[in-house]
Amino acid sequence: MRLPVAMIFILGLSAGAAAAECVGTNLLETMPADQRAEINAATKDVPFARGILWQATKGDQKITMVGTYHFTDPRHQVTLSRLQPALQDAAALYVEAGPVEEKKLTDALTADPDLMVDPTGPTLPERLSDEDWQVLSSAMEDRGTPAVVTSRLRPWYVAMMLGISPCMMTQLNSDGGEGLDQLLVQEAEDMDIPVIALEPWDTVFSLFGDMTPKQEIDMIRVSLPVAAHADDYGVTLSDAYFDSDIWTIWEFGRFDAYRNSDMSRAQVDEQMMLAQTKLMDSRNKSWIAPLTKGAAEAAAQGKSVVAGFGALHLPGENGVLRLLEKDGWTIRPLQ
Repeated sequence: MRLPVAMIFILGLSAGAAAAECVGTNLLETMPADQRAEINAATKDVPFARGILWQATKGDQKITMVGTYHFTDPRHQVTLSRLQPALQDAAALYVEAGPVEEKKLTDALTADPDLMVDPTGPTLPERLSDEDWQVLSSAMEDRGTPAVVTSRLRPWYVAMMLGISPCMMTQLNSDGGEGLDQLLVQEAEDMDIPVIALEPWDTVFSLFGDMTPKQEIDMIRVSLPVAAHADDYGVTLSDAYFDSDIWTIWEFGRFDAYRNSDMSRAQVDEQMMLAQTKLMDSRNKSWIAPLTKGAAEAAAQGKSVVAGFGALHLPGENGVLRLLEKDGWTIRPLQ
């Protein structure tokens, strides 16, 4: 398994599937009207809830942004074509993690397996209920990880794996799962455009370092419903992405957990807020400085910059678009 690709997955769009090869049911399309209405109500006032292609301008500075989907899909070619003019004008491409960061992550995992495995603490079957452990171990077996290995994995990594369907795992193992991020990097390298990472290679480890034991286990518990219908979940979210319905992806996960996990709404909301804060909000804020600095440097050369990162980083009051808007940038969609 290409672990760096899987880890980058959790840092961006929170679940996915390769729609061209993985078959499932779009759960949003088959959802009862009242349940879909709940999701619509939760997304209607969210800033920049829809859209994957955006442009931010401030004077002569310009940033073209694309919200990415981290797995293979032939529909990425349309997006790449639309980004060609921006790439031709770009002084740099900004991404979550570039080739240098991926290599550092791969090397670190090879040198220190304890980054993902807890060799000394209580095992997951000791920390979970018998019922939850049976569901979890079966789901991880389906993803090629034996129960004896799963029992020692760190909870954040297990929770991430549950969002990747068995079909998706097969594809990652066979072809590396080149998503839009990787395609953008390849395009930039072919055009001799520098690729700059927005954050250090070890970000994934620092994100979860201060979680309490209860928060760690609740992260798994809130993810268990996804495992039960991962192919359907993946197709649902990839279709929503290509329909530019980005914040629906986030709220779909929340309402699915309300209905199908054994956690209360308050517990689900707590986990969702924790995930949003760690995986999106705090990182979004840290990206504004390098993006705006890069845009200023590019403008001095008569150029602009392109940025590609997980689509869920775009919307919301603490999303990249709103943060730039608060900083005096003008935001417009490119759809």
